[in-house]
Amino acid sequence: MDAVLTRVRLRVAPGATRAGVVGRHGDAWKVRVTPPAEGGRANDAVVRLLADTFALPRTSVTLVSGQTGRDKIVEVAGVEPKEIERRLSSAAGKERRA
Repeated sequence: MDAVLTRVRLRVAPGATRAGVVGRHGDAWKVRVTPPAEGGRANDAVVRLLADTFALPRTSVTLVSGQTGRDKIVEVAGVEPKEIERRLSSAAGKERRA
């Protein structure tokens, strides 16, 4: 059986005071990370944030597009699209309550 690979569009805000999933940004999810966009540090933080949000190892989250821009596409292994939407919505809700 093939592993499920789901792509997720992101709008990333690097250099934020606090990291987290903010909510929807058009057809993408907006996320904030604390490291600045220097030397790939923000990209690494995005992968870490999503892996933690989905309770997956970091190797299950891969940046496939947007290495140098704010708009990115990541591929998540092992999680169905509906479950990704549910977990991101839940994480965004926690961010709003914090």
